[in-house]
Amino acid sequence: MMMVVMMMVVMMVVVMMILLDQVCTLAAPSSACMRSVDMTHVLRWRPPLAACDTALLYSVQFQGEFELMHLKGTWLNAPECQLIPHTRCDLTFDLGSDSDYNLRVRAQCGSELSAWTELSPPFNRRDTVLMAPAMSVTAVGDALQVTFAKLPLTAVVSVTVWKSGDELQAVVYTMPADQAVLHVAALQEGAEYCVRAQTVLDARIRSGSTDAECVFITGPGPDGAWKRPTTVGVTVIAMAALLFAVFWSVVHCRPHACQSYFHKEPLPRSLDPDWDIQIQVSPEEAELYEPIHVSAAP
Repeated sequence: MMMVVMMMVVMMVVVMMILLDQVCTLAAPSSACMRSVDMTHVLRWRPPLAACDTALLYSVQFQGEFELMHLKGTWLNAPECQLIPHTRCDLTFDLGSDSDYNLRVRAQCGSELSAWTELSPPFNRRDTVLMAPAMSVTAVGDALQVTFAKLPLTAVVSVTVWKSGDELQAVVYTMPADQAVLHVAALQEGAEYCVRAQTVLDARIRSGSTDAECVFITGPGPDGAWKRPTTVGVTVIAMAALLFAVFWSVVHCRPHACQSYFHKEPLPRSLDPDWDIQIQVSPEEAELYEPIHVSAAP
């Protein structure tokens, strides 16, 4: 009986080896590595050495702490990296936590599949390399405008501003990455201000600092320089045009037209001071009112 069981086990192993040999006849990709810069995570690998008569395609899977602990070690397909023809996969939006991720890739040639090639060691996005941000500084009136190019997701930018020669009194501004532009107002006219910045993910992960960029504050900006005289000029022109129109109307006014323009409406009879008020009295009432003659005393 024992011999029968052992023979059955051997046969099963042989069958599994044959099946695996049939399924995984294609060589696996090699040299899997992760390149992560500024929180952009790209898995790369080398194609298998064996030739493929059709298009050689690749599929990528990942397994994070949640999948490992709560989904019984399930591997998830990277949605944008299934049966792709190139040897790179952008996993930036798939690796969404600061946990360790297992990553693997395999090749497919027609119906042939390779074995999985797993990344070793696992990848954690906290291992990303932060580069000093690309920054430009311009003076706008009495303010500085600090503009940044594309910044890492979930990062903040620490911007240090100081008046030239007085770096000990520098002011540090913190700006979220999605803001992209920092405006520092109410600076001293004619003074030179310098700016330096670095990208920060947390207290431990910081990029190097940019070189200091210095600019002079020129005073009121282009808007302030022309708005006041322009406003005054427009007002003067408008008043002159109005006066000219009135003067032209008076000079070129025809008599009958001017009379219609400047005709004085008569006052109502009730408001006329020369209006003779007459009260109608009946004959009976007239007899009651006898004229009274007043004569001066002798």
